[in-house]
Amino acid sequence: MVFKRLLGSLGVGGPTVDTVLDPGPFRPGTALTGQVHLEGGSTAFDIEHITLELVARVEVEHEEGESQGGLAFERFTVGGGFRLAEGGRHSVPFSVVLPWETPMTELYGQQLGIVLGVRTELSVAGARDKGDLDPLAVGPLPVQEAILEAFGQLGFGFASADLEYGHIGGTGQQLPFYQEIELTPPPRYADRMREIEVTFLAHPGGMEIVLEADKRGGPFSGGHDALTTITVGHDDSRDWNAEIDEWMRRLTEQRASHAHAHHHGSGPGAGAALAAGAAGLAVGVAGGMVAAEVVDEIGDFFEGDEEDEEDEG
Repeated sequence: MVFKRLLGSLGVGGPTVDTVLDPGPFRPGTALTGQVHLEGGSTAFDIEHITLELVARVEVEHEEGESQGGLAFERFTVGGGFRLAEGGRHSVPFSVVLPWETPMTELYGQQLGIVLGVRTELSVAGARDKGDLDPLAVGPLPVQEAILEAFGQLGFGFASADLEYGHIGGTGQQLPFYQEIELTPPPRYADRMREIEVTFLAHPGGMEIVLEADKRGGPFSGGHDALTTITVGHDDSRDWNAEIDEWMRRLTEQRASHAHAHHHGSGPGAGAALAAGAAGLAVGVAGGMVAAEVVDEIGDFFEGDEEDEEDEG
């Protein structure tokens, strides 16, 4: 689905922009491709710049609690410097590289409740307008998928996923937010932890995996969060089931309480806690949300965001 909008700052008779992404899902660190289609208005216009902006819906924690907002995390200039004739048509193909830390919006073709978009901005005759918005589908990198599949095979279930504003201390995080994938433990770990949150911080050479376990307290001790970071390569082909077993052992054996190294999400995510079956996490990721609803959600959300910006202006 595409959102075709009039270039509002130029009023009636301005050009329209329609950005069409190639079929996804796309992968972090790889090319995002598509075309920007322009149609001229009632007079000729000089198109100075065509800019693509990657936008995410991010949760922000503050003193009053938690709120959500749109956050632009990358911009690309993909064209410009030409005259669009009255009623004329012009298409600009583009290929830009997604940041390595771009969060995944789906797993095994099922939505995680993460909202990403590509917003197209035109600079025309000194005026700028965000003229088109499209939902962006991003799938996991191969090693991310292998690790999440292993979690599923070990009996972990998908609970929710969200984007948290802030920085995880001691990591090489580049974006101003990070993705948390919250999993529920199988019975063998349930007596030691309530949940575990997984964050992937990918980079060209591999990725850091941040694991945070909400540990259960014993009869003489309170519960606390244990945090550990593991580094893996993109081409690693380990026995991930055995690796995760070892990671869980290390997490649950940590005795000293770790101070929070980052902002911690507390509310439920898009899906209720869903147990995954033998096929891994695929059974649990839908959360009752279908792709069309996600598209509607991103449209409503970012259109509201744009109205806010216009009010501020």
